[in-house]
Amino acid sequence: MKKTCLECDDEIIGRIDKKFCNDYCRNAYNNKLNKDSKNLVRNINNRLRKNYRILETLNPNNKSKTTRNKLIAKGFDFNYITSIYTTKSGTIYYFVYDQGYLPLENEYYALVKRSS
Repeated sequence: MKKTCLECDDEIIGRIDKKFCNDYCRNAYNNKLNKDSKNLVRNINNRLRKNYRILETLNPNNKSKTTRNKLIAKGFDFNYITSIYTTKSGTIYYFVYDQGYLPLENEYYALVKRSS
């Protein structure tokens, strides 16, 4: 019984469980498979990574203060966070993984890093 490559339909020579004729076809097939269905997830992850890098850069000592304008100038997007933490007193911190921020008065933000 002849087996054909899932990508190019060429005949496969070799192991009985082989699905592709070469690495190029295997990669091309999997890239096509993941391209559209994972695009939304990839874009969100890229946005979260960018937000994380911005917070990490502005918060080198794990506790600092910045302005909304500085965050926005660096490209921070307030719509992308990974969690919200509310203290017992009702203070709300917004986190991107372990880097967080707390809105203060006059468009200032306290930046914090959650300890492991």
